[in-house]
Order: sequence, then C-alpha cells, then structure tokens
Amino acid sequence: MTSAELLTDAFDRIQEIVHEAAGGLTPDQLVFRADADANTVAWLVWHLSRVQDDHIADAAGTPQIWTSDGWEGRFGLPFASSETGYGHTRAEVAAVRVESADLLTGYHDAVHDRTVAYVGTLTDGDLDRVVDEAWDPPVTLSVRLVSVVSDALQHAGQAAFVRGLAQRS
Repeated sequence: MTSAELLTDAFDRIQEIVHEAAGGLTPDQLVFRADADANTVAWLVWHLSRVQDDHIADAAGTPQIWTSDGWEGRFGLPFASSETGYGHTRAEVAAVRVESADLLTGYHDAVHDRTVAYVGTLTDGDLDRVVDEAWDPPVTLSVRLVSVVSDALQHAGQAAFVRGLAQRS
C-alpha cells in the first residue's frame, strides 16, 4: 500500500463515520446538546469538515470548498468565511444550525472528494515538505495530514456519541 492509498483509506473512514453520525437526524437532533456547554452533531461535523477543508486547501495551494463552491452561502452561518470553529464559545456552537443532515454530509462529501483527489497525487517524497513554519519544529505535510485525520476521527466519534444521546432523549 502506498502512502497515498493509506491516506485515502483514512479519509474514507472519516467520511463513513460522518455519514453514520449525521445521516437521517432531524434538525432538532442535529443541535441536541447534552448540556449547555456540549457540542452538537451539527457543530462537530461542520467543524471537522471546515478544518479538513482549510488545512487541505492550504497544503494543496487551492481555494477552500467552503467559499469557492458556495457552501458558506448554503449554510448561512453568522461567521467570517475564514472561521473553522476553533475556540468557539457555547453561543457560537449553538449558532451552527442546519435545515438537514444532507447539508452537513454534502459539504463533508465535497471536502472529502477534494481531499482524496489531492492525497492521491502525493508521493512519499512530498510528505517531507514543510507546510507551516510557525511552529518549532516546522510542520511537514505528513504531520499536518496525520493531524487532520486524528482531529477529524475524534470529532466524528464524538458526533456519533452525541447522535446516540440525541436519539435517546
């Protein structure tokens, strides 16, 4: 298995969990909160997709799907177009409301398609390229991609857990 195939498999798994976590939920279930400070399925899926979109676009040198393909307008959220959800307050988490799970999974699918198209072009030699010099040590493409996979899998798992709580409430 090549590095590109391994990365594609990892991102495919994220997409599968996103669909399992959000698919078929009502708008009320998507914004269910276990308590006032808890994240919702809607926020978790939006956030993990935004971070993946942001980080992959930066690494690939391409525009983000969020703005270039009109997803920002479809969501109509009260945030700057650059917002990914990092550090959101309880009120900002609550502001992520969607009309359907299809909007969340549709955006994620668009990000996923762009992601696997990009990682499918990578060779092992590409993975050592520095993509962020703001850190010590500087962040390589391989570290950034593993970070995105790790973060997205954690948030997708959290969304699956919150789904269970929402369905039982």
